[in-house]
Amino acid sequence: MLDAVIVGGGPVGLFLGLLLARRGLQVQVLERQPQPGTHSRAIGLHPPALRALDAAGVGDSLRAAGRPIRRAAVIGDRGLVGELDFGGVPGGPVLSLPQRDTERLLAGHLAACAPGTLRRSVEVTAVQDQGDHVAVTACTPAGPDVIRARWVVGADGTRSAVRTLLGVPYPGGTYPDTYLMGDFPDTTAYRDQAVIFLTPGGVVESFPLPSGERRWVARTDRLQRGATPQDLTALVRRRTGVYLPADECLMLSPFGVGRHLARRFVTGRVILIGDAAHEVSPIGGQGMNLGWLDAEALAPLLPDGSPAALRTFGHQRRRAAALAIRQAEFNMFFGRPAAPWQRRGREAALRALLTPALRPLLVQAFTMNWLRSARPGTTWPAS
Repeated sequence: MLDAVIVGGGPVGLFLGLLLARRGLQVQVLERQPQPGTHSRAIGLHPPALRALDAAGVGDSLRAAGRPIRRAAVIGDRGLVGELDFGGVPGGPVLSLPQRDTERLLAGHLAACAPGTLRRSVEVTAVQDQGDHVAVTACTPAGPDVIRARWVVGADGTRSAVRTLLGVPYPGGTYPDTYLMGDFPDTTAYRDQAVIFLTPGGVVESFPLPSGERRWVARTDRLQRGATPQDLTALVRRRTGVYLPADECLMLSPFGVGRHLARRFVTGRVILIGDAAHEVSPIGGQGMNLGWLDAEALAPLLPDGSPAALRTFGHQRRRAAALAIRQAEFNMFFGRPAAPWQRRGREAALRALLTPALRPLLVQAFTMNWLRSARPGTTWPAS
């Protein structure tokens, strides 16, 4: 009988596995994919999540591999709209690190803490709450297996098998916004600065990456499934004037965005966290961080699992996810194409938010320092 089974070996499942293993619990993390991911995917690690990662002993490794984003500049039709400084934020600036590297480091720490905890090529096919424990049926390379644990945590993404097997509603939908992103060698002089271009055709965002690379994200008028690096570089050049070496593109990915929020995060002895519980638009980079904070909030509640504490956990994390969804919608609104008079109004609003009086609030929002701490009754320090 295990203390917990975590379904999903992405960044959220690995982090929760590490937290529980460090507490001395017997845990297994079940991952369907046979090999680690190779895509750069999510790159932003925000200060509240970094503080949680520090507490788990993995923060220093992530900072050594990542690149800090110390400033952000917003550029509109008439030049610079304003800047944000993340240098003085508690917990340090936002950290840029490709998700494949984040997962590799988390898996390494988990293996060192509790060898054999992560099991790959394992697909969960049934979850049955037996009252005092949960029976998880899975297909493994060695054949069918039934794993019993006091708790099961679904951290298996937006298409969560655990959530589907539980029958938990996941209402939401998709936005009309679509984007094309790519990673390239950094040919700019922006260094450790993020840059957001508000252009007539839609937003273009640029973020530094480790190893002298830079990510570019451009809003598109449709989902460009067959896009090439040349398509993205031409789009960036036309809107911003910045040249990107198309032949040296390291990753290219078109994507759409959606929002979903599970009706409940806790069903008996089965708990949902991360994208299995909530989908947030990636514009703003909140999703992975939100999942880490779910994990940090949940870890102290297991294995005791007080029903009252779990209810509070579910309510608080669901509320945090709803706020993150609204902030992502705010971010997307300012990046949509608009008529000249609308763009002028948006720029005026942003200039007001970027004044010295209001700038600290915007910094707090964009570094996720508005989020409630993992532990009831406390908050992260203000920026």
